[in-house]
Amino acid sequence: MIDVQDLRIAFGPKEVVKGVTLSVPAGESFGIVGESGSGKSTVLRALAGLNQHWTGEIRFEGAPVASKRPRAFFRKVQMVFQDPFGSLHPRQTIDRILSEFLSVNGLDDVDGRVNRALDAVALPQSVRFRFPHQLSGGQRQRVAIARALIAEPKVLLLDEPTSALDVSVQAEVLNLLGRLRKSHGLTYVMVSHNMSVVAHLCDRLGVMQHGEMVEQLSVTDLRARRATHPHTRELVELGQALASTA
Repeated sequence: MIDVQDLRIAFGPKEVVKGVTLSVPAGESFGIVGESGSGKSTVLRALAGLNQHWTGEIRFEGAPVASKRPRAFFRKVQMVFQDPFGSLHPRQTIDRILSEFLSVNGLDDVDGRVNRALDAVALPQSVRFRFPHQLSGGQRQRVAIARALIAEPKVLLLDEPTSALDVSVQAEVLNLLGRLRKSHGLTYVMVSHNMSVVAHLCDRLGVMQHGEMVEQLSVTDLRARRATHPHTRELVELGQALASTA
């Protein structure tokens, strides 16, 4: 489904992503974990077509993609951002936010598609004519997920999708994403600094440090403490320490 070979990204003279290679088959959920500044979100933005200044190779469904993506690409690949409030237009109703993509792409059955998207993320139809500021953080993130789903994509790219939410709401959104992946046959690539979040939603993960992907392993191996790279072990221990003090 997604294959990346020797991905390199530089901002001026500084190389921030250094030869990342990964492969995500259809239907899998792959997590990219690392500390702030490790390059994980930069990789995700390159996959999404939001960062066009990269070298290497990115292939989607076996075909190479260019730096500038055609409109058809965004029918198949959608991104859910970290901050649900910042990613939703504050002066547009939820109805307008969800139907805009359909109008731009000339898709029919707008009412039906909007209703089905809201149902998929367990939001009542009354939300449709509210504004983002009238919703809770968890509801706004559900709207952001619904907006991604309305395109009927094959891949969701998730950039810290729960980090801006209260702990009690994080689990609800993660469980929702897990159900949607199964019901819609989606492939996920998720970025997070939280190892436990990645372990909850993903099958495999890659660990980034200083722009390099230093290790890839299954969540099963992670839980069995079969990580080999020191930074992976460090992140696991840090997550356990934070959990014990929560």
